[in-house]
Amino acid sequence: MISRFLPHPVRRLLGVKVAPRTPEYTLVDQPGQLQPLLDAMSRVDEISLDTEADNMYHYRTRICLMQIMAGRQIFLVDVLAPNLVLDPLWESLRRKHLVMHGSDFDLRLLRAICDFQAKSLFDTMLAAQLLNYKRIGLAALLEEHFGVELDKDGQKANWSKRPLSQKLLDYAALDVLHLPELRNLLQRELQRRNRADWMEQQCRAQIISGAEGFSPPDENDWRIGQSERLHGRGLGTLHALWHWREDQARRLDTPPFKVCSNDLLMKISFAAEEGRSEDDIISNINLGKRHGRLIGSLMSALRAGITRDPKTLPRRKHQRHAPLSAQELARQDQLKSLRDRRAKELQLDPTLIANRSQLAQLAREPDKAAEILLPWQIGLLQGPGGVV
Repeated sequence: MISRFLPHPVRRLLGVKVAPRTPEYTLVDQPGQLQPLLDAMSRVDEISLDTEADNMYHYRTRICLMQIMAGRQIFLVDVLAPNLVLDPLWESLRRKHLVMHGSDFDLRLLRAICDFQAKSLFDTMLAAQLLNYKRIGLAALLEEHFGVELDKDGQKANWSKRPLSQKLLDYAALDVLHLPELRNLLQRELQRRNRADWMEQQCRAQIISGAEGFSPPDENDWRIGQSERLHGRGLGTLHALWHWREDQARRLDTPPFKVCSNDLLMKISFAAEEGRSEDDIISNINLGKRHGRLIGSLMSALRAGITRDPKTLPRRKHQRHAPLSAQELARQDQLKSLRDRRAKELQLDPTLIANRSQLAQLAREPDKAAEILLPWQIGLLQGPGGVV
């Protein structure tokens, strides 16, 4: 077809979708293959980066594959490969400007495995949000701007399974191929709309939050969903079932949601709160094949939860704020009205300026605005009824 010889912008205007071309790449899964990657990285100041994890298939999340583009060279690093010492890679990575898409999860994972913190960053997802794109996923942006339609099967693949198929490796390479070109396009649009400084602030904030890593386990993590509506037998049941699910997920090496959904945990807990018997609760709930195999341990957990005194359960450590005063509620309404007006004028998602929790914080402590919002967000909320 003639259309495949047309440049990307023309194809996009014509609404022509094309299968992505598979770029050349080097798979790094042996110790001797790391040096060419380090050499390529030493010649550039920035790299395009993405990772593939196994959080959909295992209890503890690991990075399975890293996609790195240095200049026009793409390397796929098998992080799970035995005998592959990656310390030199982490050290080099710390000195580079990163171009990524949806970097928050990746940065937290890298912090967990090698104490990583990015030097600087351009996140194309953050840029798309600031430009008010309706669809901000990488596949959607590549389709809109370049007419490239990615295969979405890789999004649900088990990246911890070895060997990785040729199809998955091709998919992984495409995740970084277009990032520099997409960054350039979005950056020009940000500059045209005077939002480049907003982007810098968002990316700095992303680096800081990513460097915090994942929240450590807390003794009140079991308080999920509408747990505040439980007070008696149901509260003890939820505590017991949540820990039962964690134990089973750890034993089976599978994500907790694959053992039992939060909805099912809450459904059983509310049934216990109503005073229904163990047999009645289980007989009226469809547990499925996996739960059928775990019925013995599930019944033991349910029995222990129903009989536990809720007063012995872990207490929340944080103090709840008192309800907003009449004056604070009025300030919150003024802030929300101003936020919504600014968002409409700028064609922005209002929560990008300040979400509901931040509005409540500002209403309570307006003098702490610099701790709650970024400078560009504060600037939009200055004025009558806003923050000072």
